[in-house]
Amino acid sequence: MTEADRRSAQRAAIELSVEYKRLNTFFADYTRNISKGGTFIRTDRPLAIGTEFVFALSIRNLAEPLRLRGRVKWIVTTAEATESAPAGMGIEFQYASEAERAATDAVVEQLMMSELGETLASKLLGRKLGDGSR
Repeated sequence: MTEADRRSAQRAAIELSVEYKRLNTFFADYTRNISKGGTFIRTDRPLAIGTEFVFALSIRNLAEPLRLRGRVKWIVTTAEATESAPAGMGIEFQYASEAERAATDAVVEQLMMSELGETLASKLLGRKLGDGSR
């Protein structure tokens, strides 16, 4: 299964700092792509599939990091990693409510637009930005 086959939404190539803690160990890694449904965290220490955790994405123009809950959906170990498929973990965002999902979607959409431009962001999102459709 390729990385593209494992995701439910197209992702944008944007590098962000991501921080998380697991079992009293602090991790600082990078995400290189993000979508409304999740992200891929590049790390040599992926968590186990099914692990739920809270992480923070540092986004330029946001005063505070974006704190999200996620679940590890798939991993690439260092032994399996290649140049085109680096070691890390595919994360599916988890939401407590529809309002939380909508707020995160809005931040991700704005991030994609500011980093990639309206034309590419619209193409990746499969709609014209600001039209309210999904």
